Amino acid sequence: CGSGLSGDYISEEGHYWIGMDISSAMLDVAVEREVEGDLLLADVGHGIPFRPGTFDGCISISAVQWLCNADKKSHSPPKRLYRFFSTLYTALARGSRAVLQLYPENSEQLELITAQAMRAGFTGGMVVDYPNSAKAKKFFLCLFVGTSGTLPKGLGTECAAEEMHQAKFTNERARFRNAKGKSVKKSRDWILEKKERRRRQGREVRADTKYTGRKRRPRF
Repeated sequence: CGSGLSGDYISEEGHYWIGMDISSAMLDVAVEREVEGDLLLADVGHGIPFRPGTFDGCISISAVQWLCNADKKSHSPPKRLYRFFSTLYTALARGSRAVLQLYPENSEQLELITAQAMRAGFTGGMVVDYPNSAKAKKFFLCLFVGTSGTLPKGLGTECAAEEMHQAKFTNERARFRNAKGKSVKKSRDWILEKKERRRRQGREVRADTKYTGRKRRPRF
């Protein structure tokens, strides 16, 4: 929960909340700000220490990806993630939801987080805002307890047909992306993404063909 900035908005909406953070310094700031929620110093990798069905929802902002790090020899990212998700599932009431915004380092990390959530019993999936933007792109893991809900549509996405096409397009070209999830420079993917950005800016761009991004033989 950090210094409780998001908690202020939750309070304004008329909800009661409990915030957890591993940093005592951040919680001290929250106390100084006199936030309305209750605060708990805890490592979520050790689990959510509350009775079953205590909460109607869970919100997390830029925290879950840190469970993928092994800061100590005893830390096992898969085990810490499963411990977090399994105890969170228990602490949430049936029919409630959890929305976890995160910044995955790569596709493998994203798959690990999602797999542990599903293993713990959650249903749901990943929602991506502005998938074609390098700066505005955000990942949201939307989870449901007990019942399957409808995933919200990510901001900055086009019509459903185009979304399906984009998802297929990305999967087919996953091997052309580097460890950070970006297309390799000068590759066909990189060129197509650059052309698409220019089209959105209203610039005149040549049409895509099967020759786009092809490697030309040197001439002597």
